[in-house]
Amino acid sequence: MNHPFRFGLGMAILALACLAVNRVSAQPATRPVVAPPRAAATVPAAVRPAVAAPAAIGAGGAWITPSSPFRRLAPGIMQDVIPERSADETVERHDITELLYINDAFDFAKDVPFRREVWMLEIKYKPIRMIWADIPGPNARMQQKQIWYMVYQVTNPGKVFRSVEQDDKLYKLVTEDKPARFTPVFTLEVHNALRKELEGSTRAYVEQYIPIVLPAIRAREDKNREFLTSEQMAAKEIRVGETVWGIATWQDVVPNNVWFSVYVEGLTNAYKFSDDLAKYAAYKNKTGTAPFREIRTKVLKINFWRPGDEYRVRENQVRTGVPELPGGPPSRAPYEWVWWKTFPPADKTVPPSN
Repeated sequence: MNHPFRFGLGMAILALACLAVNRVSAQPATRPVVAPPRAAATVPAAVRPAVAAPAAIGAGGAWITPSSPFRRLAPGIMQDVIPERSADETVERHDITELLYINDAFDFAKDVPFRREVWMLEIKYKPIRMIWADIPGPNARMQQKQIWYMVYQVTNPGKVFRSVEQDDKLYKLVTEDKPARFTPVFTLEVHNALRKELEGSTRAYVEQYIPIVLPAIRAREDKNREFLTSEQMAAKEIRVGETVWGIATWQDVVPNNVWFSVYVEGLTNAYKFSDDLAKYAAYKNKTGTAPFREIRTKVLKINFWRPGDEYRVRENQVRTGVPELPGGPPSRAPYEWVWWKTFPPADKTVPPSN
């Protein structure tokens, strides 16, 4: 049995505990002291580190750097071509056919050196690309055609080769920086048919000026860059160190092709010529009309192949170089320099003779 005194003492202790709790909860909460923010140190603009602006993405997903309005291409898109030029191209020895026809005892007309300056331009190119466009037909109606085209750039590195006679009568090769003029002719040659060799399946197409398709190509490649046609390119003198962009276009290319090449004339003024005295005599005697002189110019030949069919011709099928395939031609490098007979002029709808 609980004693009344013990009960009263317990109640007093409980009352004091509740009073203490209520006093603590009634006090205001203490806020943490926050130090005032420090003033930012002023750094002169001259010593501030430059922060490059991020690159933007242009049309078609290509990157455009802030310092250039042109589209920056990924590495490997433009195919490089190594120029091949030798000192031997600055001189050739020939007989003067016109004098030897008069008298073959003219020794001064034999083995005469012909010297000249030789320049060469550098070129980079994109593999053949294709675009569909509405082209006016012969009946004045628009018809959709697949246009083949090639984007390229040429640079004049200067360093024109020239042989200069020295005091000891020997010749020394010197280089000189001079502007050059690129007069291009692009010829696309289809080597054979897709399935098998056929009579007349090998054809050649000289580039065609198709102005109606140029805006679409420019919008696709780079709307901020100027692409010159061959006619415009020939009218421009390229300064030393200057790079110029251009486009070559073709239409009505036979679709059943696997191997084809593009010949680029005008990258150098190097040439070779040879005379036939018998043909010259026939020409003078009016017993023959065949040209007695043959001229070959140095031409760049770019080789391609396309693993596909004749019904769905796409640009992503185009490959550079020619691999060794069963029933196909021998393997070819992506490009090669050849001597192309340009005189007498030949029909360029047939394959060129190298």
